[in-house]
Amino acid sequence: MARSGQASPRGDLVRAAVLGVLGTRGASSRADIARVLGVSPATVTQTTKELLQRRLVTELRSVPSNGGRPATLLGLVRAAGGAIGAKVTADHVAVVTVDLDGTVRSARSEPFDPARPAALEALSGILREVVTAHDGHLLGVGVGLPGAVDAQASGMVDAPTLGWSQVPVGRRLRDALGVPVLVDNDVNTLAAAQMVYGHGREHANFMVVTIGLGIGCGMVHQGSVSRGAHGGAGEIGHIPVSADGPACGCGNTGCLEAYIGEAGLVAAAVRAGAIGPRGTIATLAKAARAGQPAALEVYHDAGRLLGRTLAGVVHTVDPELVVLMGEGIRDWAFWETGFEEAFRRQLMPARRGIRCLVESWTEDQWAVGAASLVLASPFDAAAAGAQGELVRARLQTGPEAAR
Repeated sequence: MARSGQASPRGDLVRAAVLGVLGTRGASSRADIARVLGVSPATVTQTTKELLQRRLVTELRSVPSNGGRPATLLGLVRAAGGAIGAKVTADHVAVVTVDLDGTVRSARSEPFDPARPAALEALSGILREVVTAHDGHLLGVGVGLPGAVDAQASGMVDAPTLGWSQVPVGRRLRDALGVPVLVDNDVNTLAAAQMVYGHGREHANFMVVTIGLGIGCGMVHQGSVSRGAHGGAGEIGHIPVSADGPACGCGNTGCLEAYIGEAGLVAAAVRAGAIGPRGTIATLAKAARAGQPAALEVYHDAGRLLGRTLAGVVHTVDPELVVLMGEGIRDWAFWETGFEEAFRRQLMPARRGIRCLVESWTEDQWAVGAASLVLASPFDAAAAGAQGELVRARLQTGPEAAR
């Protein structure tokens, strides 16, 4: 099913998009590919003929069709490509290698100090080891960080939690690694992953909202990640919800994140007597699981505030779907009662039926999201820029391009 309102791919993008569909959706008929991409069956037939000749695609088996001869399914040749994804945090870098279909081949985590003078050299060294060890045709490296990135291709980063201001991450990594490198805000990487592997495959307009250490949002509009003028779109954690509330890490007061990010929840729980002064988010979750009323009330209030705020965001950007993710999702059962009531009540009647899905969470999803910046390039040409063009060229011509 084609994403409504998404522009149909043309020119060289058709070849990359066909490969992208087979990588993300698995074996498909030519008719299914044409329907997903919104192009003519004749275009797909000609394109797949070329890809078969290049041994990037193979014919698998025939399945019954609605009238006429059986449809032949096409699949990727596994050597068509893979990607590396890295999630950079304030104390470690998580790295995964993935196949074109999103299967995780390997995962590792390395200590990392973004404040050290040679931080970028250290990051380059970590990724260089993974690039060198990569077995197969590497399409590129994706990097996700907790901050604003001017563009995926250039990768100039402002990340207060890392202590980085105008740091040329993309350029430095490309020079060090010698492969295409795409850099973006970490929540945007999760939105990219949803575009190619998740619920977003069927929608042109959706939002990914994360709860955990902070509150984040990635927005997809007309089939592309919406990044704003300076790469900072989706910072809903810094919506001011009160005039004189608690201090936020961004330097302001009364932000949503200051109330319901991890530090805000712990502070509220201490004030409520739900946990002691040395308590942590794990302590709070344990108290809630034990049925402690004060702990349950902290989560209920947090869910209610998130629901009210998110209703306003839905009214502003009008998505078809909201996907909730992040480390905090493990405790979603305690947020849910406050959230669902407030969210639906604050929505205008015409919007109250919007789907809101809760995605299960594993730690490697951040890094898989980063790899998805590379693998989403066939679908999101505008965002990926020149680096995306390099990825698509490597994808279309196969392993010979790397040599």
